[in-house]
Amino acid sequence: MIIDYLENLRSYSGISSNMDKAIEFILNTDLEKLQVGRNEVCGDDIFANVMEAQPRTKEEAPIEIHRKYIDIQIPLTGDEVMGYTPKAQLPDAEYNADSDAALYPVGMLAAEYFNVKRSMFTVFFPQDGHAPAVTPVKLRKVIVKVAI
Repeated sequence: MIIDYLENLRSYSGISSNMDKAIEFILNTDLEKLQVGRNEVCGDDIFANVMEAQPRTKEEAPIEIHRKYIDIQIPLTGDEVMGYTPKAQLPDAEYNADSDAALYPVGMLAAEYFNVKRSMFTVFFPQDGHAPAVTPVKLRKVIVKVAI
């Protein structure tokens, strides 16, 4: 997992060619103007999902894991609390290949929570269980999905 400020995003270049393309997309795109839903970048290799998350508590935010994609998550309209638990500390969960997600039961709390400000981003790799979009107000965010 990575948590940092957007001004430092380019320093994470070199992880993979898809990550490099995703970084350039983020830095050269007005993310605020993207439409809600899937926004194409490089087909299934890189795309940006824009969502409007409704208010929810830590107990309402399920922990999730992905196998095929790295998530770069960026809050656009305010701060967001995210949970984190290493996959090694989680029990097995049913994986849905169509959605590339294993979701853990609602109410299962993450090991740690942290605040992500509007000027920040997080990167979650397949070994990172995460519970995003804990927020007291409606939140607009973008999740750039990067194929491994």
